[in-house]
Amino acid sequence: MTAVAVSPKYQVVIPKDVRRQVSIKPGQKFEVIVFQGHIELVPVIPIRKLRGIAKGIPTDVVREDDR
Repeated sequence: MTAVAVSPKYQVVIPKDVRRQVSIKPGQKFEVIVFQGHIELVPVIPIRKLRGIAKGIPTDVVREDDR
C-alpha cells in the first residue's frame, strides 16, 4: 500500500506503480464517488469505446404488446 499527501491546492498524485497497474493515461477522466466515507475514482469510458458491447445478444425475445 502506498500513502500519498494532499497538496495545499487539494491535489493528489497517483503513484507511478498504481498508474501502471490500472493503465491510467494522461488526460483520462474519472468520476469521483464518495461512498461510506471513502473516495472512489471510476474511469469514464468514452461512448465510442462502448460500440459493439451488446454484440451477440439475442433480439428475438417475446415482448409485451405495449412495447
